[in-house]
Amino acid sequence: MTAQAPHPPIDTSKPHSARVYDALLGGKDNYPVDQEMAELLPADAKIGARQQRAFMNRATAWLAGEGVTQFLDIGTGIPTEPNLHQVAQEIRPSARVVYCDNDPIVLRHAEALLISRPEGVTDYVHADVREPAIILDAARETLDFDRPIALSLLGLLHFLPDAEDPIGIIRTFTDAMAPGSYVVLSHGAADVNEEVGQRSEDEYRKGGIQLALRSREEFARFFEGLEIAAPGLVMAPEWFNGTPAPTQEHSGIYVAVARIP
Repeated sequence: MTAQAPHPPIDTSKPHSARVYDALLGGKDNYPVDQEMAELLPADAKIGARQQRAFMNRATAWLAGEGVTQFLDIGTGIPTEPNLHQVAQEIRPSARVVYCDNDPIVLRHAEALLISRPEGVTDYVHADVREPAIILDAARETLDFDRPIALSLLGLLHFLPDAEDPIGIIRTFTDAMAPGSYVVLSHGAADVNEEVGQRSEDEYRKGGIQLALRSREEFARFFEGLEIAAPGLVMAPEWFNGTPAPTQEHSGIYVAVARIP
């Protein structure tokens, strides 16, 4: 594991987005305060968490099938099988994967993310997406930035308000990546069910977490200058790209995979 400071304390007095996400997925690595928030959120939040996880699996498998052997996953969350490296290494056993999250509880469970196939490598970086330079420096210990990398930020961007310049953060990462790299993003929709979206924002705000849902047009701005792969910028269940289309169902999550030209 990339060198980190001693494990920081876990604040169980207020919810954290990674632990709320774990609760929405039915995981056990969360606290009552996280469970309470998950229960207060609309039912769509649980559906969206599951859809994002399924999208991660499909997108990673497709990228590995396209020959990508390096992955940088930011906002990893608490380990939930199959983890990204398991999906990638099933297809590319030599795949190298770097995970990154800022929740101390994810750090404490990071060993589960480091069980790589012998041909491949996994690493974990405890850092915040708002400090991309720190993440890039740590990731370079494992990944070769002169070769294509798949960067994924799933269920994370809607926790970054415009004031924190999330588009600029993505640009910092993509500027450091080689042509032929990919960007995999998901985002909560502000323009699909506005009432549900507003309720979600209100509940997160009560827990001290800012939720910044965005419209399809606003999400598309993250991909300016990139080549969006088929099937395009779509709702999470609609993204299948080479695999059988999943059952169509309601979704409030936009997703897309794009290539750096």
